[in-house]
Amino acid sequence: MMVTTKVVSNMLLSYAAIFLWWCLVPVGGAVALGSSLEQPVTPLLRPRSQRLQPRQTCNTATNRQCWTTSPAFNINTDWEASTPVTGVTRTYTFTLTEVNNWIGGDGGIKAKAMLVNGQFPGPTITGNWGDRINVTVVNNLVSNGTSIHFHGIHQKNTNNNDGVSGVTECPIAPGRSKTYSFIATQYGTAWYHSHFSAQYGNGVLGAIRINGPASSNYDDDLGPLVISDWYYGSAFALAHRVNSPTNPYIPGFPGSPPPSDNILFNGLNRRANGASGSYRRFTLTAGRKHLLRLINGSVQASFTVSLVGHSFTIVATDMVPITPVTVTSLYIGVGQRYDVIINANQPVANYWFNTTFSSAPCGGATNRPAMIFQYSGAPTANPTSAGTVPPDSRCADSLNYTPIVSKSVPSASFTTGNTLNTRLQISTTGGISRVYWPVNNTPMKVNWNNPTLEYVKNSNTGTMPANTNVISVPTANQWTFWLIVNNSSIPHPVHLHGHDILILGASPALAAPINPTNRLRPYNPSVDGPALKIANPTRRDTTMLPAWGWLALAYRTNNPGAWLMHCHIAWHASQGFSVQFLEQLTSIPTVMNLNELTGNCNNWDAFYPSGAPFLQDDSGI
Repeated sequence: MMVTTKVVSNMLLSYAAIFLWWCLVPVGGAVALGSSLEQPVTPLLRPRSQRLQPRQTCNTATNRQCWTTSPAFNINTDWEASTPVTGVTRTYTFTLTEVNNWIGGDGGIKAKAMLVNGQFPGPTITGNWGDRINVTVVNNLVSNGTSIHFHGIHQKNTNNNDGVSGVTECPIAPGRSKTYSFIATQYGTAWYHSHFSAQYGNGVLGAIRINGPASSNYDDDLGPLVISDWYYGSAFALAHRVNSPTNPYIPGFPGSPPPSDNILFNGLNRRANGASGSYRRFTLTAGRKHLLRLINGSVQASFTVSLVGHSFTIVATDMVPITPVTVTSLYIGVGQRYDVIINANQPVANYWFNTTFSSAPCGGATNRPAMIFQYSGAPTANPTSAGTVPPDSRCADSLNYTPIVSKSVPSASFTTGNTLNTRLQISTTGGISRVYWPVNNTPMKVNWNNPTLEYVKNSNTGTMPANTNVISVPTANQWTFWLIVNNSSIPHPVHLHGHDILILGASPALAAPINPTNRLRPYNPSVDGPALKIANPTRRDTTMLPAWGWLALAYRTNNPGAWLMHCHIAWHASQGFSVQFLEQLTSIPTVMNLNELTGNCNNWDAFYPSGAPFLQDDSGI
């Protein structure tokens, strides 16, 4: 059942009565919410339970940097140190269902779809900075377990709500449910997706919008735009073929995936043959500035977006507010988000919003991916100008963003002692050959029946198998540094749970075509060390690891838990490209209730493996 927003229906109230009602309603309470991806949640009238803290006095179109005046929270507030407490709880129920031969938003038939509340993408989670978010997930899938990860949400002291099967919980068994609960200590744009093998490639994902201040002014919030690759085949069937070295989609390249059948914009697009579907349309109002929340919710494809005749003013990278930067095109890796402002300063007309792919190997589609931005008052028609092709991204994101809240690492602290190497590997076990992406020669494989937090609860983490890829980082509130080395021709989007990454540096992106033979450009301390940026570098939770290259990063150990760091290409995560940081081990049981694991794990143990028609055959995440 989809939850719905309660709204005040009496639109005949006088403005005086509205003002009196607005002033007398107490702050706090609980509200059940749901929202359409096309409709920003901006009702004029709100019920008692939705009233916000008094941000309305300062967060206006001419002062978006302010959020509340008493207490004072604004764009300069470090939300790792301080966050509002609204007393508001936003409550959602997500029911997961499974449909064979589902007709998607482009009219194509998907062999197996897994949907949230019967739709793709799922409903948007919407709240305000400091709200509590409760999400009850009902698993009505036929034979799949599931878990829901809130990508980009730090889950401060609530690692048991991070939603990773085999790490922070046992999967939710079919016919069972689980409620996730956390405080929105951050603001900006995030997304949720299942973290159970390649399952989210069948449709289990949606947007998260946490309202808060912004580093530049705007008039209207257009809401999230989820841009995602879309395969007509089942994600599991695709993963099985990608995992096989004997039947690659690209001859001579084991593990190579196919291009997607389409790219969908909030679930819509035309099919490649133009026979069905429709272009997604967003409305711009001439003379106004519009905030747009871009999300790459793909399993494989990274891309560059551009809007003909317009520029983007970037105000946030993932959930980190930045000094505004204006660009004409923007590369978005898998899992990344950008908050951008579009100035509607062009003639009233229709304009193509284009998605283009790199010549380097980071995804593609058989269709021309585009949607339409239509000025209010323009006729409903296709645009007449195709625009110009943006520069090739080479599958690399910019490292030239400046966070508003400055964070720096100690000088001369980076060493190569903590190095994580990855490469494509083909291994044969029991006569069956498979493709893996190991980290330091070990592909991750978690145990769905015995997740990492269960080991923590039972005080036996020392017995965890080597292939769970656990790395202990016990010291609290210290900087930890990592060098990731990519011994392959494939760029990788790397995502860290529970933290933001300070990106100290990366090797240059290679021009395509990228040679499949070894062209590794190793990290050179004498040359690359002095060039690392340690003073307020670009900060975000997902960044690109270049082909045949390296990535230097740091994060602060200020959040107890078992935190996954993995490639966000679904096939590569399935093939083991992941580690987990076990952070502040002794503090974990003191900041969260690990007994909450028991009920869900008992339900899973009763189902798997005895009641399941399949056995785990990949990393499990």
